[in-house]
Amino acid sequence: MNNEEFQAKQKRETEKLVHKLIRAIDEHPEKANNYYDLGSLLTRLNDYQQAEELFMKALGIFEAKKDQTAIDLLNYGLGNLYYEVGKTDAAIKLYNKIEDPKIKADSYLMLAQSYMKKGQHKQAVAYGVTAHELRPADPAINQVLGDSLLALGEFTAAKKYYDVILQRHPGRADTQFNRGIVAMVLGEPYQDYLTQAQQLDPAYYKKSEQRLAEIEKTLQATKKK
Repeated sequence: MNNEEFQAKQKRETEKLVHKLIRAIDEHPEKANNYYDLGSLLTRLNDYQQAEELFMKALGIFEAKKDQTAIDLLNYGLGNLYYEVGKTDAAIKLYNKIEDPKIKADSYLMLAQSYMKKGQHKQAVAYGVTAHELRPADPAINQVLGDSLLALGEFTAAKKYYDVILQRHPGRADTQFNRGIVAMVLGEPYQDYLTQAQQLDPAYYKKSEQRLAEIEKTLQATKKK
C-alpha cells in the first residue's frame, strides 16, 4: 500500500467513525458522552468550527436539564478545543468550572498546561501539584511539573518528577531530553539521556539542539567566572 492509498483508507475510516458518532447522537441524544466523543474527534481533525458549534449546542441541551456531570464533561471538551486553538484564557475559565471528581485530575492537568503555555510557571506548578495528589503516577502530570520546575530553575525538584516518568515510560524523548538538561546543570552524567532522546525522536532532538547549546554556553561562562 503506497502513501496515497494509506491516506485514502485513513480518510474513509475517519468518515465512518464520524458518521457512527452522529448516528449515536441521533439514537441517544440524552447521552452527553456521544456529543463529547464527536466534538473531541472533530477537534483532533482540526474541524474547530463544527466542534465548537456541537459543544455549544450540547451545553445548551444539558444546561436546560441542569445535568452538572454532563455540563462538566462538555466544558472539559470545549476547554480542550480552546486550548488547542490558542484561546488559553477561555480554556482556563472552562477548566475552573469543572466539579466532577472523575475528571478533576484531568482538568487540573490542563490548567497546569494552560498556565505553562502562558509562561506562568508558578501557577502551572500549583495546579500540577494538585493534579499529582490525585494521580501521582500519571506521566503527563509529572511531565508538566518537571517542565515547569525546569523553567523556574528548580532543577533538583524537576529531576524527581522526570525520574518517576522514566521508571515506567523510558520511551519519552521529551522526558529524556529534559532530564539530560537537568543532569547537565547539576553536574551529573547526562549524555545517555540526550542519546536516548535523539534515538527516540530525531526531529524533536534537532528542534531542541539550540536550547541545549545555549545551556552549555551559559554553564561554561559560569565556570569561567
